[in-house]
Amino acid sequence: MSADGLSETRGGFWSSLAALFASTGTLVCCALPAVLVALGAGAALSSLVSVFPQIVWLSEHKEGLFLFAGLMLLASGAWQWRHRGAPCPTDPSLRQACLRTRRIAWRVWLASMALYLVGGWFAFVLPWMAG
Repeated sequence: MSADGLSETRGGFWSSLAALFASTGTLVCCALPAVLVALGAGAALSSLVSVFPQIVWLSEHKEGLFLFAGLMLLASGAWQWRHRGAPCPTDPSLRQACLRTRRIAWRVWLASMALYLVGGWFAFVLPWMAG
């Protein structure tokens, strides 16, 4: 652990962004198509799939996608929890930036968790309830 806390703060921020990226994939694969069909926008979904055929691949591999996203979220949360008390610089402006970045990183992580749960709901829970 470095003495200034900057590397821990940056690491927490970047790990949160990686988790957000991974959990957004769960929405693209599962929640977005389900919402479009539920809203009667099947034609829009068809157009979207024709422009971005990777959505079909993501949907076909949703278990692996959710496993990867979940591991990224766990790693990011563990990183942030481990470094939650890391020192910030003594310079007042740098200290405020450090603390602000830490708060933003936690918020990004929480938003990522929410996206992951919404994607999981549409990918696994709703089909199970309907089946």
